[in-house]
Amino acid sequence: QVQLVESGGGLVQAGGSLRLACTASGRTFSTHAMGWFRQAPGKEREFVATISSNGENTRYADSVKGRFTISRDNAKNTVYLQMSSLKPEATAVYYCNADRTTWGGSSWYMTPARFGPWGQGTQVTVFS
Repeated sequence: QVQLVESGGGLVQAGGSLRLACTASGRTFSTHAMGWFRQAPGKEREFVATISSNGENTRYADSVKGRFTISRDNAKNTVYLQMSSLKPEATAVYYCNADRTTWGGSSWYMTPARFGPWGQGTQVTVFS
């Protein structure tokens, strides 16, 4: 199974930027959609963004649209999340995940059975 390692989190002032990275093991990275998710203290994990296997299609949660950008480099088995104009409510542990299937579609994250194993996450803290 694919293993995921997130990095790039940290402490940032409101209005600042961070770029998260998620590196996956396995030779089939380029055939799976990827997504970023986050879990704030006391809240359920929520969807942030997803990108198709070839990088051509993306989808974002309304709360981050226009400020966050998801991208991927299949040669490096890595997916990124560029976060700009950060707000304190973005404080959370950020996780990436890979669609277990190769069926495609930008709504894969709505089906729990399509989630693969979770990584350890990376903490993002935004202070005002």
